[in-house]
Amino acid sequence: MKVLTVNAGRPEAVGHTDAADGVTGIGKQPVDGPVRVTDPGPKGTGGSGLAGDTVCDLRHHGGSDQAVYAFAREDLDGWERVLGRRLANGAFGENLTTSGLDVNGARIGERWRIGPDLVLEVTSSRIPCRTFAGHLGEKGWVRRFTQAGAPGAYLRVIEPGEIRSGDPVEIVHRPGHEVTVRLDFEASTTRRELLPHLLAAGNALHPETLRAALKYVEKKAPRE
Repeated sequence: MKVLTVNAGRPEAVGHTDAADGVTGIGKQPVDGPVRVTDPGPKGTGGSGLAGDTVCDLRHHGGSDQAVYAFAREDLDGWERVLGRRLANGAFGENLTTSGLDVNGARIGERWRIGPDLVLEVTSSRIPCRTFAGHLGEKGWVRRFTQAGAPGAYLRVIEPGEIRSGDPVEIVHRPGHEVTVRLDFEASTTRRELLPHLLAAGNALHPETLRAALKYVEKKAPRE
């Protein structure tokens, strides 16, 4: 299991973003040399966890619980076959393009050591948005991506460190529950009735997902 490439994006003005200023950093490209990864701070003020990477729409992206986005090269290869086009590492806006790692089967709260120092913790799935759809330029992309059920994972920084393309990935902690990235995605998109099942992951959940699950349980609780 390893990181094939570490990818970062620069601000770019486009016509397909929800950001108020029309600028996005979704166009990630592999970078050379070591990249420092740290906790960027709370959502709304903190951006990417990677030095040199840009998050423009701080309302919906970035922050401590979405500091790093990982996507498997195996899933990019699958989309290449479906779409009939080449998808370079970073094509889905991911910071880490991985190899040999079951990103969608990772459990919420699972921890990965990358390189000698960096430790990341899986927090949630990636929900497709208008910016992502515009970036790919594929008709019905949000629906198609959702139906595929392989969203990739957001991670928070537990221990900061430097990483490089080619660094090994080691799973150093795997929780006992069965709440995977794939289940988190399904519950958050097409099957809201699964939200209560996410609570087994506790505070490892992305805070927004935790609130949504608790709200769903409260709403469905029988009235006395």
